[in-house]
Amino acid sequence: MFDQRGEGMKGDRVEIVVDIGDGTRAYEVTATRAGRRVEITNRRGLVEVSEVTRTGTPVRTARFMASRIVSLVEFPAADHEA
Repeated sequence: MFDQRGEGMKGDRVEIVVDIGDGTRAYEVTATRAGRRVEITNRRGLVEVSEVTRTGTPVRTARFMASRIVSLVEFPAADHEA
């Protein structure tokens, strides 16, 4: 998720598959710009996936009931050697 300098890298994303009753639906939250990252928080039965800036300010957030999540997969940004 972070390179040698501690900066977030573009490419960080999370894929969430949710049970919708008669099937499943997939959602994806991606860090859209360099320096942003995706954070996952689990509290009180809710899973919150947020794209945040370097300063920690959330840009966009998705919330899901933990009991409905089938799969949650993190795809960190590729590590680049400088």
